[in-house]
Amino acid sequence: MTRAEMDSEVVATLADAAGFTMPPLLVLDRVAAFLDEHGIGEGEIAWRRIGDGQSNITYLIDRGDTRVVLRRGPRPPLPKSTHDMIREATVQQGLGRVGTPVPNILAVCTDPDVLGVPFYVMEYLDGAILLDETPAMFDSPAGRRGASEALVDTLVEIHTVDLERAGLSGFGRPDGYLERQVKTFTGLATQVSQRELPLVAEIGAWLERHRPATQRTALVHGDYRFGNVMFRPEGPPSLLAVLDWEMATLGDPLADLGYLTATYSDPASPRTVMELTSATREPGYLTRDQLAERYASGTGLDISDLRWYQALALWKASVFLEAIYTRWCRGERPGDTFAHTLELAVPEVLEQAQKLTR
Repeated sequence: MTRAEMDSEVVATLADAAGFTMPPLLVLDRVAAFLDEHGIGEGEIAWRRIGDGQSNITYLIDRGDTRVVLRRGPRPPLPKSTHDMIREATVQQGLGRVGTPVPNILAVCTDPDVLGVPFYVMEYLDGAILLDETPAMFDSPAGRRGASEALVDTLVEIHTVDLERAGLSGFGRPDGYLERQVKTFTGLATQVSQRELPLVAEIGAWLERHRPATQRTALVHGDYRFGNVMFRPEGPPSLLAVLDWEMATLGDPLADLGYLTATYSDPASPRTVMELTSATREPGYLTRDQLAERYASGTGLDISDLRWYQALALWKASVFLEAIYTRWCRGERPGDTFAHTLELAVPEVLEQAQKLTR
């Protein structure tokens, strides 16, 4: 891999990438033509990669006086049913109809010939995202509590959306959702890994044997956490937008609660690569148990099987992370400073999932 290839993430024209072993992620003249087609900005494009995502890729695009966000999947080939930007755009368009806080989708490109994969362009929103540090606007015990309350209350709102009004009643196949999750990720694990990880099969078998009955069908986000919500820049903590809807479908809403609580940090939680919100160890934030209790109060759902859903979340995450590690081992993620850590981090995540099965 040459230095030129490592720096070829964005090129002015496709001809500039001639001879590279991997295609560029952005081809500026093609993006400009697409934006022209939809009346988005004028003139040259300035770009900057943003976000904390380790699979799908998000760019801030400035063009004249217009600022938008472009979101695309990684370089092909892609595993089946992953990185689906069309579904991600569709669900946000539906939620926008019923007032759920999501970005406005400006244009969707279904033609993979433009950038190699489908992508979409959405409005730029100026807000705050919480990851390892608490945003200054609510950095107090009361503000932190308010932020975590807003997080879980918005999840309750998503799980009680009128799917008919949103035009999303046919967005997925809710029957058999949990069964398909286990089956799909069991198969995906064998496709994305090049090493022996016995706990993947062991945990998958346990999940199948102990699969709970779904209490209610709802829109499931699939990656709901602080890192995928944006807060308003002023006033008491409230959500400006919920982001990253790639894995959304109709299914069991407790899958979202399991993922949120399994990846949420509190003083009693283990430190792994799936601890996605280390700031929430600070005083004031709700704990995992408090999040679950508030959710149960808001939805009326029985959360006695929550450990099953938490194990499912970590097990699925191990498959996604292993896919990233495998792509790095193949030289498909040059310059990545995260992927190499997954050699040890993926087995650690699987061990945490295993503990939940006992």
